[in-house]
Amino acid sequence: MSVPTHIAILGAGPGGYVAAIRAAQLGARVTVVERQALGGVCLNWGCIPSKTLLSVIELGEKLKKAEDLGLVLAGPARYDLARMVARKNKVVTGLVKGIATLFKAWNINVVEGRGELLDARTITVTGAESMEQNVEADALIIATGSSWPQPAQFPIDGKRIITSKEALDLEVIPKRMVILGGGVEGCECATYFSGLGTVVTMVELQPKVLPLEDGDVSALMERELKKRSVEVKTGTTIKRVDHTVDALVISLADETTVEADVMLISIGRGFQSQGIGLDRVSVALGRRGEVLVDERMETNVPGIYAIGDVVGKGMLAHVASAQGKVAVENILGHPIRINYDVIPAGIFTLPEVGRVGLTEQQARDRVQATGANPDHGVKVGRFRYAALGKAQATGDITGFFKVIADTTTDKILGAHIVGAHAADLIHEAALAMQMGMTAAQAAGMIHAHPTLAEGMLEALEDVEGAAIHQVRRKDVVKS
Repeated sequence: MSVPTHIAILGAGPGGYVAAIRAAQLGARVTVVERQALGGVCLNWGCIPSKTLLSVIELGEKLKKAEDLGLVLAGPARYDLARMVARKNKVVTGLVKGIATLFKAWNINVVEGRGELLDARTITVTGAESMEQNVEADALIIATGSSWPQPAQFPIDGKRIITSKEALDLEVIPKRMVILGGGVEGCECATYFSGLGTVVTMVELQPKVLPLEDGDVSALMERELKKRSVEVKTGTTIKRVDHTVDALVISLADETTVEADVMLISIGRGFQSQGIGLDRVSVALGRRGEVLVDERMETNVPGIYAIGDVVGKGMLAHVASAQGKVAVENILGHPIRINYDVIPAGIFTLPEVGRVGLTEQQARDRVQATGANPDHGVKVGRFRYAALGKAQATGDITGFFKVIADTTTDKILGAHIVGAHAADLIHEAALAMQMGMTAAQAAGMIHAHPTLAEGMLEALEDVEGAAIHQVRRKDVVKS
């Protein structure tokens, strides 16, 4: 079988556009089909817009503490939401133009319009004024991503009942908001709007917010949300929403009611696998509608690959980008795969969250499931931000570092950080895990002082009870 020379990619999000550039770097001819905007949801309506707006809230929080730090301001700061949104749009536009420039530099052809598979090697594209054209290629990559929730019980009207897409374009600060869903997006939106002064009520069906995160992370985040005056209602859900002239009257399953001006739906995303011709070529889907792929990112149909949210293997922009590279490398004859055990991620609340690998409970469950000897288990190292000189110097003392390791091998199984710059700091642990290092080996690296990164060093040392700046009983410290 000859190596494909023309690759067509359906979708130009963080998976599709990265795949396109890598394919061009490796000498392939590339065509990208996109019906909306280069960069996809992440760049245009998700990751970048939300973090641009949240950065202003973070700055506002620092200004609130300015006098405590010795900085006297003329008066209280206020948020100009219209200017914040305008700046957000400017940032997005600039980054989208950046992708277009990269495409031009690598001679990547972009076809604008709605794409659908005609056969296993052809995408038919319906563009402006219903004009159609076919794109034929030696291999296809499906990178159509995911969609916003569309609950039948609470129809999205874009005004009173909204998703994060509409939320990030609001130019008037809502007085009262109910957020349905206490996951990553829900917590980020609660941080943003409570920072603006909105009275926020969060409703989460599970017994805790951030239900997929480590238990210590979830507990601290719930406390911090409450400190921000967010009313957190866990273990319940919304039963009914009644529209009045002035407000939404929201009835919960716990028999309480909440009034709000806006309700934000944040209950997960669906897979964009329908209506793109996958059934026509018999591409297999999972029970949730995700496209099934092997470790090469290839579907059951030879020559058709899929990447990103649509495959449901870690719905994160950087996972999509990594999968795009894997798909292209395999298409062009360079077999590689992804290590799904080492995927760092950030949650951009205040404080931030960074994580990689297993939670403590997952690690304990995995060890127990192996049926190993009773001496085999999990050990945990912890260290508080408040004990760091750099954190005290900057006033960022909320949070902790946590490292989970195997008692027998000392290999790092997971790491979790809550605190300032956590999403950046987590990559030290991720690299250590990627290289198969033990906690002791990672702790052997000298860390600069004074830095927040020293918290990771202390947590790694605490795995053996040997953290210098943390009191432990003498009999806990191992030689």
